Amino acid sequence: MRSLQTPLIDDASTPLSFLLNGGEIGRLLQTMNWENSPLGTPHGWSPHLQAAMATLLPAQTQVVLFWGPDYVALYNDAYAPTIGHKHPQALGRPAREHWAELWDDLEPLLRGVRETGQTFSAKDRPFYIERRGHGETVYFDVSYSAVREADASVGGVLCLVTETTDRVRFHQRQAFLLELSRTLPGLGDAARIESYAVQRLAQELGAARVCFGEDKGDGVGFKVSHDWSDGVASLTGTHSYMTFGADLYEQLSDGRTVQHRYEQPEPCLAGISTALHAPVLRGGRLEAVLGVHFSDARGCFEEDCQLVEETAKQVWAAILHARAEQALHLLNQSLEERVATALAQRESVMMQLHEAHKMEMIGQLTGGIAHDLNNMLTPIIGSFELLRRHPHAERAPRLIDGGLQAAERARNLVARLLSFARRQTLKPQPVSLAALVEDMHELMARSLGPTIAVHVNIDPSLPCVVVDPHQLELALLNLAVNARDAIGGAGQLQIIAGDDTYCLTPPEDLAGKRLVWIQVRDNGCGMDDEQLRRCIEPFFSTKEVGKGTGLGLPMVQGLAVQSGGGFEIQSTPGKGTQATLWLPASDALPTHRDAEACDGPVAERPSRVLLVDDEEIVRHATALQLRDLGYEVTEAPSAVAALRLVEKGWLPDVLVTDHVMPEMTGVRFAQQMRQHHSELPVLIITGYANLTPRQLSGFEVLRKPYRRAELAQSVARLLAGTALNRG
Repeated sequence: MRSLQTPLIDDASTPLSFLLNGGEIGRLLQTMNWENSPLGTPHGWSPHLQAAMATLLPAQTQVVLFWGPDYVALYNDAYAPTIGHKHPQALGRPAREHWAELWDDLEPLLRGVRETGQTFSAKDRPFYIERRGHGETVYFDVSYSAVREADASVGGVLCLVTETTDRVRFHQRQAFLLELSRTLPGLGDAARIESYAVQRLAQELGAARVCFGEDKGDGVGFKVSHDWSDGVASLTGTHSYMTFGADLYEQLSDGRTVQHRYEQPEPCLAGISTALHAPVLRGGRLEAVLGVHFSDARGCFEEDCQLVEETAKQVWAAILHARAEQALHLLNQSLEERVATALAQRESVMMQLHEAHKMEMIGQLTGGIAHDLNNMLTPIIGSFELLRRHPHAERAPRLIDGGLQAAERARNLVARLLSFARRQTLKPQPVSLAALVEDMHELMARSLGPTIAVHVNIDPSLPCVVVDPHQLELALLNLAVNARDAIGGAGQLQIIAGDDTYCLTPPEDLAGKRLVWIQVRDNGCGMDDEQLRRCIEPFFSTKEVGKGTGLGLPMVQGLAVQSGGGFEIQSTPGKGTQATLWLPASDALPTHRDAEACDGPVAERPSRVLLVDDEEIVRHATALQLRDLGYEVTEAPSAVAALRLVEKGWLPDVLVTDHVMPEMTGVRFAQQMRQHHSELPVLIITGYANLTPRQLSGFEVLRKPYRRAELAQSVARLLAGTALNRG
């Protein structure tokens, strides 16, 4: 038997068996010059070190071994990307040489394991490291354990690491945005909101200066009213975009976040080496720019850009809301002095407040929706990563099913979010109150927060009501948010419903009608008689300035009346409020908005499909689905390219085109095709929810995202209709 003290390999010319499965690092270790290394050549390494290397080199997880009193670094292929440009120089060298910037932090950890033999572990442990040409704070899950020699002494420290930087930064970003969403409405004044937000963002990113620049509308300059700076001059005043970049205005107008580095800056940029500028667009026009300036020549990570972009939108919405509230307050104070112009100004402010109210409501939901979407995206990404690594694994079908289920949940969530943002005339249809409230229960709970308990008591056997379901959801959400503000902390909210068999008397003007009612109750502060009398008036609000527009209850009443029903509020100070909607009843079956599609029909005969989409990844996926259904697919990246194909004499049996494309929209392209081929079946695919019937010109529409079965049914229906017309 070989002695444990005898080296496994003595002949330097003999291949090192413990390095054979070591990948690229293993090959480097065999060919490196070890003359100046404290370890000497691998042939002379101790058996325990060789055994440790034979284990760590083939490992797929990130492993680094610091050996000996000099902590010589030995690691595997999985670990090398973690240290960036330090590799391969760090391999086989004392750690202090290449981890100098974090040695004061790392060395005590390694020494503690080496001296005591006890394992050190931590979750999301921060380290400052220079690995891509500049320093950054990164995070790891770590486990440092001792590797012993034959005499039981500690020969080295084995480090298992998993980088968690992306996850930690994501949670930090979400926490920062959530803090803003909770703090900004309470500040009230637009200037206070702006000052607070730029200071907090500067602290979060370590910036030297942060400011909002409001576009002047002349395509040349912007104005800074408030900024936060540390060690550099204030930027308040009027400035030209050209000062900060030759094409900065054009890039911002296109909606792009721009990063600049300044070698010889203008005087206003003295002390600034790097700048990040994020645009705020409204109605397709540049309205403001959020500038974040750094004194060091740093590189801004994608997470930094996302945080600046999301902060810009959220804070600017709060600023506009506060301005609109203040403008309305001043208008009401001087209304008697300006009777001649009051109506025109009031109308303008109403429009601003309407938009601000929508943005405020969306802002309240953003944190919860982002949380839900990320929960859904996590299994999708994880499933596909596992499938890429193990494409033929036995669990592949289960991974695919899990990913599809998560994608379907995300699709339904996005569809529901879009429904709240639509501007459209009412589309009444039979609706089950029990099903509708159940569908929006989670959304409502997130809007109210964890301190308010929501109790729902709606009999599923109640008759359907005839109402626009999207607008009813918005009305119920308005009532719930009002209840939350009235409760002000911990409390209860009830949603109940009934018909004329319950002892609840409708308003006199609804006598004789067959109605179903739904009621929202809370145990909040309630309203006195004067507040109750005026609560339906537009712009009347019992909330503080900046915390309400006074438009929620008028919207609910308008929906009820326009739907052929009514609305009533009862309230008692100190006991709470009851808001009741009466809606027309119907014996029709409810319309199912989220019915799950079946497998879908395949092509019954060889048919040529012209597929037009400017997004390559979307076009490629759609083409694969169509070919899998049995169609002959010809792809084109734009309407212009598709027209060139048709001009050469090639004619498809059906046209499938995206709507939003550069140069020419899908609808316009389809209209041109119909001028020469009037019976050509056309399917418009779009993710934009507001296309009107006039804009669609009667074309079939498939909304993104869609399942294979929906695509199959749409194309088959078009081809069947064409065959019927020809027959």
